[in-house]
Amino acid sequence: METLTLDPARTALLIADFYGQFMGSLPHAVARDCIGKTVAVREAARCSGMLVCYSATVFRPGYPEVSERNKIFSQRKASGQPAVSEPVALIHDALKPAENEPVVGKHRVNAFFGTDLGVLLSARDVNTLLMLGYATSGVILSTTRFAADADYRIVIVEDCCADTDPHVHDFLCTKIFPRQAEVVQSADVVRALPR
Repeated sequence: METLTLDPARTALLIADFYGQFMGSLPHAVARDCIGKTVAVREAARCSGMLVCYSATVFRPGYPEVSERNKIFSQRKASGQPAVSEPVALIHDALKPAENEPVVGKHRVNAFFGTDLGVLLSARDVNTLLMLGYATSGVILSTTRFAADADYRIVIVEDCCADTDPHVHDFLCTKIFPRQAEVVQSADVVRALPR
């Protein structure tokens, strides 16, 4: 594999759906120290001056954004689970954003769909998206597909991603993502960024 190179001025780190509810208790995430490795990547990104942003899926009370035709979110709506409308409230405590770091509240799986993420990246002239989060088969897959079609260079930090099914994670990272993205380890990112 070639040595990873990143231009912090043209790159954004997206910490996608790093939920406190899941990331601290998922065996796949805990065994691989996803939290600790993500903290290290974020610190390196911050030190380099890179844009650090976050996403979380949120809804208004009563889930007015959810159609009954949406298989994933209509189940959540029907469950009676209270809606959370503040994205920061969902983010893992170890990775709460700094005051100047944008948080994108989204109503679908893809971090770009119906959000201002594209505007935030465009305003900084970002052409490279460094991504990590939960779930590999959810936000990472969906956002990768969109970002590839939008001509972003995509770098996925494999050991900072997790899924409820580790086999699905492994399949995506070895067979699917390399078609549209560079799949790297957190140590590769830390080495690639100026200190």
